[in-house]
Amino acid sequence: MAIKQSEPTRQQATAKTHYGAEAKSVDYARKMDAQDPLKHLREQFIIPSVTDISRGELSTNDDNAEKSIYFCGNSLGLQPKAVREYVNGQLSTWSTIAVKGHFQTLESSPIKPWQHMAQSCAEASAPIVGALPSEVAIMNSLTVNLHFLLASFYRPTAKRNKIIMDWKAFPSDHYAIETQIQWHGYDPKEAMVLVAPDDDFTISTQKILDTIDEHAADAALFLLPGIQYYSGQYFDIKTITAHARSKGMMVGWDLAHAAGNVPVKLHDWDVDFACWCTYKYMNGGPGSIAGIFVHERHSKIRVTEDAETGTSLSFPLRLAGWYGHELKTRFNMDNQFVPIDGAGGWQVSNPSAIDLASLAGALSVFNFTSIEALREKSLNLTSYAEFLFDDILATLSASDERQDKNPVFRIITPLDPEARGAQLCVLLLRPGLLDVVMKGLGDAGMIVDKRQPDVVRIAPVPLYNTFEEVYRFARKFEEALVGFLS
Repeated sequence: MAIKQSEPTRQQATAKTHYGAEAKSVDYARKMDAQDPLKHLREQFIIPSVTDISRGELSTNDDNAEKSIYFCGNSLGLQPKAVREYVNGQLSTWSTIAVKGHFQTLESSPIKPWQHMAQSCAEASAPIVGALPSEVAIMNSLTVNLHFLLASFYRPTAKRNKIIMDWKAFPSDHYAIETQIQWHGYDPKEAMVLVAPDDDFTISTQKILDTIDEHAADAALFLLPGIQYYSGQYFDIKTITAHARSKGMMVGWDLAHAAGNVPVKLHDWDVDFACWCTYKYMNGGPGSIAGIFVHERHSKIRVTEDAETGTSLSFPLRLAGWYGHELKTRFNMDNQFVPIDGAGGWQVSNPSAIDLASLAGALSVFNFTSIEALREKSLNLTSYAEFLFDDILATLSASDERQDKNPVFRIITPLDPEARGAQLCVLLLRPGLLDVVMKGLGDAGMIVDKRQPDVVRIAPVPLYNTFEEVYRFARKFEEALVGFLS
């Protein structure tokens, strides 16, 4: 579907933060950093140096080396220093007590016994996604978890078999939904309802609600990303969930770009299920073990007593595996599946202890802050970045009157701070400009993500990025644009 390239009609913007002329200086950015109550968190991370990135060799970890500007936490978060300690603790347990590590740990080790590590990580993740500890499980990887959850919550009928989804879903989500529909014998062309923007790249909440109304009689499930990866739009999860559930739909959210980024309240907002990866804003490492949420109303085990057949259990259908079995009888090996009462009952296989140790180390950083405090800083970082980008456009316009009618770039992420996370997506409006910009930034030791053919995704992460980095990035971005236009 072609999206109109007109002036964007986004979510209604709240009042912008007003910056004076002094905000255009590096001294202002440094003052903001000096006043930042979360500045100590940066010390918890290993920031790659410009030299190490350019050489592509084993890090020297030279504290005195110039640090790169890393605005790519929306693809892969930086390594917390605690991860090495936790992974080494796991390796030491394995080498010292071997199989006994399943149920005991070394006195000096930061990790839990292996059989308890997944639950420990789930408990640490729960406040980040606004869930009860029992509603979270740490298992598998994102798309695998999406398949497992759809197996339970997508139960189509001849009358209701459609899935309402994002017009530009991340390909892996698209494939999962498409094949689940086919698995049940339905045609994706008929059963996939794609909600698309009317104009530009933002989908209004009202359009989503109208689409839900339109398919109230034939949609079985609603599934959207919490934050859209391409545009950076943060959807109104609370309002949308309530409306979809009122129409009898199951409601799920892919929080790959939302978990650890923005405050969500999955339990209070009555979401049926959700899934997320942990290698972006939760910094668990590349391909790290993922998380799921299942609302407590879906995981209750019912016990029935019958004089003839004895005690029987009933529970929501899922693709079961032995690791979802309650811990106290997991090793009975009697083939009588008794699931954990909660999201843990959706676990299937014995998870990698190394993966869990890495995630546990990453989650330990969140003990030093809260998702609400991170959100406040994130709003300030993106607001400052937006101000600087607007100033670049004004500067270019003053030097070239053609820029007024045909600007060289624009931000396609919603102007409303409440409708975006720690990411601004910049659409470049000149053919060939993306490669020039990416080369200029890369040569300066600045790492950002691109999406072909012409979008740069800039993610200043509040855990480890600074206002001075935002300032320096904007100046280098402007330099690349001027060089291209001259």
